[in-house]
Amino acid sequence: QLQLVESGGGLVQPGGSLRLACTNSQFTLDYYAVAWFRQVPGKEREGVSCISSSGRKTLYADSVKGRFTISRDNSKKQVYLQMDSLKPEDTAVYYCAADLTVYSDDCHFRSDEYDYWGQGTQVTVSS
Repeated sequence: QLQLVESGGGLVQPGGSLRLACTNSQFTLDYYAVAWFRQVPGKEREGVSCISSSGRKTLYADSVKGRFTISRDNSKKQVYLQMDSLKPEDTAVYYCAADLTVYSDDCHFRSDEYDYWGQGTQVTVSS
């Protein structure tokens, strides 16, 4: 069983920064593609960023390019999402997800193909 836990959400002012972390206490995430998704009530869940198992490939939604950075630590035990220059439209529940079926060093935003999800962490950007 792979159980993911997100942390780092909170309330920030526009222009502020947050760093989200995704971790699993039982397993490392070394062999899994990991993605960050976000969802606002009434809207479809959207992919924000993802990172391949090696960390060599990353993808970003157009809306966050240049502001968000996804990374894995040296031991691949955690995945982070550094969020800078936050905007009110970034307000959402952010989820991390792991895909066990990606056999190549790649990642994607097909949410229904991710196998394990965290509980979500609320990010609110407001003055």
